[in-house]
Amino acid sequence: MENALLIGLSRQVALSRELDVIANNVANIGTTGFKSRSLRFEEYLMPKASGDAFPRPDKPMSYVQDKNTVLDMSGGAIERTGNPLDVAINGDALFTVSTPKGERYTRNGALQINSRGALVTSDGFPIVGDGGPVTFTGTEKFIAIGPDGTISTEDGAKGKLKLVSPGDPKALRNEGANLYASDAPLRPAPKETRVESGALERSNVKPVLEMSRLIEVNRSYATVSAMLQRNDDMRRSAIEKLASIPS
Repeated sequence: MENALLIGLSRQVALSRELDVIANNVANIGTTGFKSRSLRFEEYLMPKASGDAFPRPDKPMSYVQDKNTVLDMSGGAIERTGNPLDVAINGDALFTVSTPKGERYTRNGALQINSRGALVTSDGFPIVGDGGPVTFTGTEKFIAIGPDGTISTEDGAKGKLKLVSPGDPKALRNEGANLYASDAPLRPAPKETRVESGALERSNVKPVLEMSRLIEVNRSYATVSAMLQRNDDMRRSAIEKLASIPS
């Protein structure tokens, strides 16, 4: 009975973790450039210690373990905005931004110019160009971003967006504010990567799919809870019968 309880509990813990992942996806349906995650599970077998010498040897017990989350780097829908500072990436690449913790990466192309003339994301993080930060003077009015990421004004070229490729999405971890961090340096984006000015990439979260997953996980959690309740009732009944004194 204890084994059934522990196995059911391991399943509930994994389902609870999956609910957190789904809830985060749903909460970011409207976040520019957001990439959804999904949870992966694996079987965890009972440790090797066993009582094989017993008349009925122990059998392997399979528990549920949430292994990791997988980042879906597929592109989201491209929406035209007409704002020259809005850029969407077509390809396997990320923008590089500067943060107090060092360089971080994002697909958020909703750019703007702050009070100091620096090109920043909508969260205020400075965009990193191939030659460093991208800044403007207060007199420049015409700003254009070319397909290769080159930024120019009527005064000439101001820099080029530093686009990098994640390679293996497993190397990226979320840090909040729609940013990713990587312990290993990212390589330059492929040459065929292009940016589209005057457009934004929307979240790649599929609302209908996420809601279906949410319903499925809730039902699975309720099923496991009912099973554990029946198991507890059975154990209580057994204890009561064993403790009863024959009249």
